[in-house]
Amino acid sequence: MEATGLCRSDWHGWMGHDDDIHLPHVPGHEWAGVVAEVGSDVTRIKVGDRITVPFVSGCGTCSYCLEGNAQVCPDQTQPGFSNWGSFAEFVHIDRIDFNAILLPNEISFATAASLGCRFATAFRGVDGRAKLQSGEWIAIFGCGGVGLSSIMIAKALGARVIAVDVNEGALEKAKTAGAEFTINSRNIEPTEKIKEITGGGAHVGIDALGSEGTASQSIMSLRRRGRHVQIGLLLPVDRNSRIPMQRALSYELDLFGSHGMSAMDYPKMLMMISESQLNPESLIERTISLEEAAKELPLLDTALITGITIIKP
Repeated sequence: MEATGLCRSDWHGWMGHDDDIHLPHVPGHEWAGVVAEVGSDVTRIKVGDRITVPFVSGCGTCSYCLEGNAQVCPDQTQPGFSNWGSFAEFVHIDRIDFNAILLPNEISFATAASLGCRFATAFRGVDGRAKLQSGEWIAIFGCGGVGLSSIMIAKALGARVIAVDVNEGALEKAKTAGAEFTINSRNIEPTEKIKEITGGGAHVGIDALGSEGTASQSIMSLRRRGRHVQIGLLLPVDRNSRIPMQRALSYELDLFGSHGMSAMDYPKMLMMISESQLNPESLIERTISLEEAAKELPLLDTALITGITIIKP
């Protein structure tokens, strides 16, 4: 294990929000490293390969996996959730021939680790689910790791980006990542402001935080026939959120979820990174040790860190 990310999803697991986790347990689901050993049935991946793996690993044989949608595989495994994860010197990965992504030499381990959950899920949500087009307006609610990733991706795709958060520091980072407009929703009601800026509403809304409030705001900020993408994980209290379904009906809105990204979809994202269209490494705010990670994880929900934290095991 060369690098692994500290993610809000790890905090959800720590807090007991994931039924797949059973103690004793090792968290960690965003990682990159060097293959140390392979099983006898492995043919594509070899010892010494530089790899990463999506946080959802598919079985490789079901209809969803064969269609390129391993992120919703019914027989999926998730290191750090369904089995022990990457907050360690080594991690075991099942079905590695199907799930592993070979890393180009120009992509560092830290950059690759930053992709695993937040950046890849944002890429899938913005490009794969919303199918964002150049010139469209996109409103992104929440400017943590997922939100900043979504902003950078949307900007690279040629969209006009509005970022919404309650933290001025996060909004400053959003500008650096590519936001054209920022709204502090602590002071300004965002949906009407977005309609004013865009002349009728955004084409795409992203809830990158994960709450009933931000999901509803994203939906209400859309123009007719707009697209909402839910990327942020919801707390248990918001799992069965009330959303403005009448607006979705009357405006003919599309509502999407984005839950990771299949290894088959990584090449476009990696190409954009290699060609400097995307720079996820710029979102890395700090690097900490494995020992420090144990202290940081329980505090993640209240931490003021807005960028990505990388752990060096």
